[in-house]
Amino acid sequence: MELRQLEYFVAVAEESSFTRGAARVHVAQPGVSAQIRRLERELGQELLDRSGRQVQLTDVGVAVLPYARAALAAVAGARLAVDEVTGLLRGQVSLGTVASSSHLSLPKLLAEFHALHPSIDMALSEGNSDHLAEGVRTGRIDVAVIGMAADPPPGLAVQVIADELLVGAVSAGHPLAHRERVSVEEIRDRTLICLPPGTGLRTSVEAAWSAVAATPRIAFEASDPLVLAQLAARGLGLAILPQPFARAHARQLRIVRIDSAHLRGRLALAWRAEGPVSPAARAFLTHARRQLAESTGS
Repeated sequence: MELRQLEYFVAVAEESSFTRGAARVHVAQPGVSAQIRRLERELGQELLDRSGRQVQLTDVGVAVLPYARAALAAVAGARLAVDEVTGLLRGQVSLGTVASSSHLSLPKLLAEFHALHPSIDMALSEGNSDHLAEGVRTGRIDVAVIGMAADPPPGLAVQVIADELLVGAVSAGHPLAHRERVSVEEIRDRTLICLPPGTGLRTSVEAAWSAVAATPRIAFEASDPLVLAQLAARGLGLAILPQPFARAHARQLRIVRIDSAHLRGRLALAWRAEGPVSPAARAFLTHARRQLAESTGS
């Protein structure tokens, strides 16, 4: 039994896909499949059910997965101990971000960190907040910029980057264009334009509508707030946007305040609350939190 076999097995199990699992470990899919087959032959049982469209764990696979994760964590811990003693800053930092993270200039932050620690490799990926939070929890991502509706996701520590009011935005010809504020009850059946599920903003909207026993009617979804603003400006519905963003596009849109305690959006820097953290990841987190504190004056 080899560590790489366990690594490939965990990657495929967590991604529910040989293709995504192979991409995650940066190995060709046939190589990943062959190594997992060897692991299964050694154990005398199949770990993965390959019969469906999505790869699923067998009962044996479910039993083995925690031990495979523990073995990989133990090896990571051993490497961490060595790096702690020697004081080396090398390795890789894996970062994630939501699409609308303009409050924290990641390109500038990454460039500054690279100048300080050129021997550390960095990888950046984009996703929705739920996906990123799960990646941080499992250790696949070291640090992420996520959107939150309320409390931090379980298992994560956060530093809030922005806490903003969410407002409605419509075209000049929309029936709500001349209203300064409305209640959720008044617009519960209106056509909405919103970020997709798994985002902090969408979670806030669903909570606000749920509070009045309604389900939001989402007609258009996009991961880029600019697209939401453009759709609203074309008269296609009521877009839910952070207030500063809506104000920045006030020439195209009419802003409508929506009375709801749930309609606030927070952007936060997130990392694992517990578990081993590599010196490289810790160095990046320290740098990012320092820069964030300086930029916000906190």
